[in-house]
Amino acid sequence: MLILAIDTALDACAAAVLDTSAGGVIARESQAMKRGHAEALMPLIARVMKASGVAFAALDRVAATTGPGSFTGLRVGLSAARGIALAADKPVVGVTTLTVFAAPIVSESSEHPVIAAIDARHDHVYFQVLGGDGSSLVKPKVAPIAEALDAARFGAPHLVGNAAKMMAERWPADAPPPFKIDQQAAPDIAWVAWLGAAVNPESSPARPYYLRAPDAKPAKSPLSDTPQPPAS
Repeated sequence: MLILAIDTALDACAAAVLDTSAGGVIARESQAMKRGHAEALMPLIARVMKASGVAFAALDRVAATTGPGSFTGLRVGLSAARGIALAADKPVVGVTTLTVFAAPIVSESSEHPVIAAIDARHDHVYFQVLGGDGSSLVKPKVAPIAEALDAARFGAPHLVGNAAKMMAERWPADAPPPFKIDQQAAPDIAWVAWLGAAVNPESSPARPYYLRAPDAKPAKSPLSDTPQPPAS
């Protein structure tokens, strides 16, 4: 299976082509950036596809991160993924950012719980807690950091994500300290591809996965308070 993976959820713009029959990624590129994903993504995808030697029509699937993450960044990546898939007449799938952060750790079957955490700003985090075997301990949610730290009850965790250090710095003094702190600005694009190859397209839609409403809201229409005539 040939998979084009795209990630613009956080502070990177990344793409990769995975060839499952070859056992790995055959081309990839990632650029660190906080903004500017819209301008950078399509040229980056073009370079990755050229380096892979794979035509868009030869792809079996397109995968993209669905969030949590930057509202604008997510829409850039998902729009590109859906557009490419539509043009190539291929399935498009989505994988959550928290799942991608946790996947390489869970794949090692660690005995330690895994906490994937993303900075949600305003002293909140998006987080998910998994057992070392991949079992769900706390479903994805957004919460104050103090509430997320209740996950210390599961034992010394492997912290991963762009809020890993933030969580570690406020870890309860009376709890076992984190087993490992894996601060990452963005998930590994190779794992976006591998998860994209594994999921069912019917149950993994390529649409934004929001755990709360975006901070930026459209301005209220000046016409919104105008009385409307009754429907005829």
